[in-house]
Amino acid sequence: MSQQQALTDSHPLRERLRAAWVIARRDFTAIIFSRAFLFFLLGPIFPILVGVGAGGLSKEVSSDMDRPIVGVMLTEAETQSLMAANTRLADAMGGMKTEMVAVNNPDPADPAAYLASGKQGLAAVISGSLDAPVLTGTSGIVGSFEGRLSLLAGEAKSGNALILPKVTTSTVDKSAGKQKQNRLMTAQAGQMILFLLTMLLAGMVLSNLVEEKANKIIEILAAAIPVDAIFLGKLFAMLAMSMVGISVWMGLAGLAFAFGGSALPVLTAPAVGWPMFLLLGFLYFSTAYLLLGSLFLGIGAMARTVREVQTLSMPVTMIQLVVFFLASYAVTKIGEPVEVAAAIFPLSSPFAMLARAAQQPDLGQHALALAWQAVFVGLIVWIGAQLFRRNVMKSGRAKGKGKGLFSRGAKA
Repeated sequence: MSQQQALTDSHPLRERLRAAWVIARRDFTAIIFSRAFLFFLLGPIFPILVGVGAGGLSKEVSSDMDRPIVGVMLTEAETQSLMAANTRLADAMGGMKTEMVAVNNPDPADPAAYLASGKQGLAAVISGSLDAPVLTGTSGIVGSFEGRLSLLAGEAKSGNALILPKVTTSTVDKSAGKQKQNRLMTAQAGQMILFLLTMLLAGMVLSNLVEEKANKIIEILAAAIPVDAIFLGKLFAMLAMSMVGISVWMGLAGLAFAFGGSALPVLTAPAVGWPMFLLLGFLYFSTAYLLLGSLFLGIGAMARTVREVQTLSMPVTMIQLVVFFLASYAVTKIGEPVEVAAAIFPLSSPFAMLARAAQQPDLGQHALALAWQAVFVGLIVWIGAQLFRRNVMKSGRAKGKGKGLFSRGAKA
C-alpha cells in the first residue's frame, strides 16, 4: 500500500466530507465566475428565440394538420346519409373533409358519457337526428364545428345545403381521448428536455478534469486531499453549476412566455400537476446527472488526452442514447413489460418515471423509484471513486513507461 493510499484511508468520514466540500466550493466558484460560463448560459437564448419565431408559424400550420374525429350517434340510415353528405361537400370545397366514425350500439348511450369514456378517441359526438342534430364536445370543437354540422345536416336531409336545421350544442370540460394525447405530448417533451440537459451538462465534468490533469493541478490536490473526496467534490460542484444554469434558462423561458406566450405551444398540465412535475424533474435530473457524471469522471481519470476522452466516452454516450430510445418507446405503453423494465433499469428509470408523472397521478411509485435510483447512484459513485483513485495519479508519463492508454506497447 502506497503512502498516499494509507493517508487517504486514515481520514475519517467527517474529514473526507469536509475535503469534498472544499473541492466543490473551489470548482463551483471558479466556474460560476468565469467568462466562459457566461457564454455557456447565453447559448440556449438562440434556440428560445427561434422557438418563439417558429411557434407562430407552427400555430398556423396546426389548424391544417389537426383533424379531430367526430362520432356519429344517429340511426344507421341517417349516419350513412350524413357521411355521404360530408364526402360530397368535401369534394365541392377542395377536400376539407371532417373525419367521422359511426358509433354503433354506444355504451353508455349518453353522448357526454361516451365521449368521456375515451372510446374511439373522439373529440365530439353528433346525436339527436338530422332534423335536430345535437353536437357534444369541448367548447373549442363545438365552436368550430357547429356551423359545418348545420350545413352537413341540411345536405344529408334534403340534398340542399341551403336548408340549415338548428343545431343544439352541449359542451364538456374535457374529453378523455384528447386529454390522454395531450399528456402524452407533455411526457415526451419532459423526457426530451431531461435527456438534453443531462447529456449537455454531464459532459462538462470531462473537460474540466482533463484540463486539470494536463496542468498537473489534480496531482497537487491529490497530495493534500483524499482522492475520493476530490471525486465527490467535483461531481457535486458540477451538479450545483448545472442547477444554476437550469435556473437561468427557466427564467429566460418564463420571459419568453411572458412576452411571446401566444406564439409558443402550450403543454397540457401533467397528471401530478406542474409544481410536483417540476420537483420530480429536478430530482430525476439529479439522479440521472450523478449516474452519468460518475461514469464520465471515471473515464476522465483513465484518459490522458482529449482524444482518449472522446474514445472512451463514446460507448457511454451510445448506451445513453439507447437508454433514451427505450424510455421514449415505452412512453405509450404504461404498465406493459417493456415500460416496467425501463422504469426499473436505473439508467432509463429517470426518463420513464418522469413520463409516468405526466400521465399518472400516483406519487407513491415515484418515492420507490427515487429510493431505488439513490441506491444505484451510491453504487456507481463508489465505483467511479475507486476508478478515479486508481487512475487519477497517472496523468503524467513516467520516464520509460506507457505512452498513453491506447499506445502500442504500453506497459501495464
